[in-house]
Order: sequence, then C-alpha cells, then structure tokens
Amino acid sequence: MIAIITGDIINSQNTDTELWLPKLKNILGTWSETPANWEVYRGDEFQMKCNVKEVFNRSLVIKSLIKTFENLDVRLAIGIGNEVFSSEKITESNGSAYVNSGRLLTDIKAEGKTLSIKTENEKINRDLNMLFKWSSIDFDNWTVATAQIIHELLTNKELTQDALAKELSITQSSVSQRVKRANYDLILETDLYFRKKIAEL
Repeated sequence: MIAIITGDIINSQNTDTELWLPKLKNILGTWSETPANWEVYRGDEFQMKCNVKEVFNRSLVIKSLIKTFENLDVRLAIGIGNEVFSSEKITESNGSAYVNSGRLLTDIKAEGKTLSIKTENEKINRDLNMLFKWSSIDFDNWTVATAQIIHELLTNKELTQDALAKELSITQSSVSQRVKRANYDLILETDLYFRKKIAEL
C-alpha cells in the first residue's frame, strides 16, 4: 500500500513561477528522487509518492510552503491504494493509489476543496474527510507569517523557538504567539490521529 499526492497550485498564473517552483522542487527532492517518485508537470501540477503514514505530514509541509507566497494556495488529493505498475516516471505508473488521487483532484476542484483523501475503505474516507473539512478552515486561512512558522517547525523538529526567532529576526515572544495562533499543537495531534486511523486500513 502506498500514498500518492496529486496537487495543483491555486492562482499560479498570477505569481512568478520562479519564486515558488524551485522551492517546491527542493522540498520534494529532499524526500525522494524525480521522476520516479515525484514530478512537476503542466507548469503548476505535481504528483508524488510516499509512505502512507507520512502523507498527511508531507501534505502540510507542501501546504505551508506554498502559503508562504502571497495569494498562493494548493489543492492536495491524497490517494491510498496499491501500485500495479511502476515506471521510471511517476506520471506513467499505475494502480489504485494513482487512480484514487488523480480522480479525487478533479472532484475537489469542482467542489472547491483544497484537501481530501480517498482510500478503499469508505468509513475511513468519511472520518478523515470530515477531519480535513474542519482542518482546512484553518489551513486555508494561514497568513504568510503563520505558514512560515508552521513550515519551519514541520521541516525541522529540533528547532527551538529561540533559534526560530533569530532566523526570522523577531522576538521569542512573537514566535510563541504565532505558534499559538497557528494551533501548532493541534496540528501535531491531528497528525497522530491520522496515523492511527490510516493504520486501520
């Protein structure tokens, strides 16, 4: 069983691609190699393969990265399933994980959602998509400053608030306030809940 994220950048036409695309490719590249495990195509769409337990966390890393750019957002369709054919290019591989993810992206575009999941288990789909609906109210409204804090903390678990304050040239108390406003502890709890539910598959 694998996880496939198919995503597309919202409002990409109104932003300089050279600002966000290298950073997206860089973060994808820290996880695995292209084009077998991830690829950016058609300018603002991408697909990546990852471990099922890690997929929610990695979705948040991508979301927080893209939200650090003014007026940008990202749709993320998570497909969980099998892989029956593995090509040298992820966009040519196949299996239920790929089908679930690809079709789901089309659905959430039509429905105006930005995060959804499809597995072979309808009960887990219902439970996790209800969670994602509530969570997305928060995620979709991250400011650039909030997204920056979330991204730094998710990509560097050892980072202290003091170190982050120095990196961002703000006070430690400002970092603390931003972390609270970002509901970071709740994000970590949500990730733990996701891992527990997905283990039921």
